[in-house]
Amino acid sequence: MKIWIARHGQTDLNHAKRMQGRTDAPLNEKGIEQAKQSRLNIGDVHFDAVYASPLQRAQRTGSIIGNVDIKDIIVDERLIETNFGKYEKCKYYLMGPAMTGYWMFPKIFPVPATVESIDSMKRRAASFLSELETKDYENVLVACHGGIMRALCGYLDEAPDGLHWERAKNCEIRVYEYKDGHHTFLKSYSLSKK
Repeated sequence: MKIWIARHGQTDLNHAKRMQGRTDAPLNEKGIEQAKQSRLNIGDVHFDAVYASPLQRAQRTGSIIGNVDIKDIIVDERLIETNFGKYEKCKYYLMGPAMTGYWMFPKIFPVPATVESIDSMKRRAASFLSELETKDYENVLVACHGGIMRALCGYLDEAPDGLHWERAKNCEIRVYEYKDGHHTFLKSYSLSKK
């Protein structure tokens, strides 16, 4: 099975450099174009299933990249973005040292009050992916968000700490293969800056 993990396209909150967790912001025009370009970049891949977060930006991205009607997407709550609590919609450079330190170096800094913990993200990722691995798919697309993608990719990288903390760009896609109980990273698709 090939598991394609995609971050959603740009929203106005992304463009404004604000933390965007559970706020259900739609893709902006650039985000729609990014998703269309990502679909072109991967060619004529057929997905046996497309999963997405309950948030509309992930579902729209999944629909475009997966080349499926939005009503055919399998929505899974475990793929929702990290809960940023009181930091939701906060400008990146105005979060303060507690959140900035935590989001840059979560192994060093403690989770700030009101923010979802790394352990919670890892549990959600492991629960979703271990269930996905029981399916008989050749190619499956998972459209999600930059925060939870770090835990999903950590699981698929089989990282000792369960994290892949490298930030994904909008509409970046990371492809893994699951075979004989192991995961292998195959390829990354990223859009050039425009």
